[in-house]
Amino acid sequence: MDVLTYPSDEAEARIGVIAGRGIEYRQQDVDAVKSILEDVKARGDSALIEYSNRFDAPEMTAEAMRVTGEEISEARKQVDDAVVAGLDRAARQIEGFHRRQLENSWFDMPRKGVMLGQMVNPVSAAGVYVPGAKGGMTPLVSSVLMGGIPAKIAGVERVVMVTPPTADGRVNPYLLVAAWSIGIDEIYKAGSAWAVAGLTYGTETIDPVDVIVGPGNIYVTLAKKMVSGTVGIDGVAGPSEILVIADETADPDFVAADLLSQAEHDTLASAVLVTPSEEVARKSADAVGKQLERLERRDIAAESLKNYGAILVVPDMEAAVGLSNRIAPEHLELQVSEPFAMIGSLKNAGAIFMGTHTPEPVGDYIAGPNHVLPTGGTARFSSALSVDCFMKKTSLVYYTPEAFYAEAEDAVCIARTEGLGAHAESLAVRMRKRQS
Repeated sequence: MDVLTYPSDEAEARIGVIAGRGIEYRQQDVDAVKSILEDVKARGDSALIEYSNRFDAPEMTAEAMRVTGEEISEARKQVDDAVVAGLDRAARQIEGFHRRQLENSWFDMPRKGVMLGQMVNPVSAAGVYVPGAKGGMTPLVSSVLMGGIPAKIAGVERVVMVTPPTADGRVNPYLLVAAWSIGIDEIYKAGSAWAVAGLTYGTETIDPVDVIVGPGNIYVTLAKKMVSGTVGIDGVAGPSEILVIADETADPDFVAADLLSQAEHDTLASAVLVTPSEEVARKSADAVGKQLERLERRDIAAESLKNYGAILVVPDMEAAVGLSNRIAPEHLELQVSEPFAMIGSLKNAGAIFMGTHTPEPVGDYIAGPNHVLPTGGTARFSSALSVDCFMKKTSLVYYTPEAFYAEAEDAVCIARTEGLGAHAESLAVRMRKRQS
């Protein structure tokens, strides 16, 4: 990785490339996903099974699409107890964090004769999309936990998981055990845009849901974007990213390892180091080169760093903070001696990892906060997946006659200012009745 001085024209150009990257929607992908959504909406199971047969499992049938209890029991026998213990720890800690997010309904009487309030209720059904474990992909068990646990805590009655089947029509046992560990037993063997369509519109086998969450490929991402508004979604996820702010106390080996932890995701991932220390910058660059050679996914990580990696030497920590707020990274690490002193000035980040022994991967798996985070600079205005994604809030309003008469004239005035005569009349008719 090259070390650049910031501010400079060269550094600005590099930042522009990193900040400007994102999901590239080819028109042919947009057209294909739109066609799939319309097809599943019109033909239900028939269309869904045709796509599954063509792209995933040639022998899949509608009758075999739902995972059975026997399949879950068999999966449990195939998974090592150590993995189950790890999932249990992760689930407990994720649950503990997300329970703090629950909001209560409330009522208030702010003025005499006026009652205002808010009811907080969960949606009725939620779908969790989990990428399949096939073609060399590993099972993303953490995605099961991060999508399903906040839905369960919100009180969603029906939590559904969909995941692409393997060629022989099975689901990776680790995914099934992860779902079992958090109480998800409605699981369907369906993937890509057709699974999103099935969850959105419903089919003969799959009942529709209200919210869809979870990561996926470009087809999944586009499908979620297109159905947003018909159902709720967690967001339109882009490539993974990390920004590390390091001072002179940072360990270059730690910095390098954490940069590579995100670079290995895919060739569009971004890994950026910002530091006022020339020595830390240089040693971290050297450490990245050495560690890269030991990675199984070194080709992906190397391409990612070449395209969207950067090491920026800034004048001071104030400049580092300003640059971080500008980039608004998905993951922000503070490998500095006093991380808590900095957090008040950091405004834009999906999650902040503080201290030398808080690498981003602990957040991916066991820390507790959700790892579904805003990407591509959207941390400027959006947040992590949370219990709120599965909740809806309904306002409550009550006026006694006396309270209405005390305030109605002002409402009439506003309605007439907006040229909405029927609005004004809805108020005025009650005022006239009082006078008669």
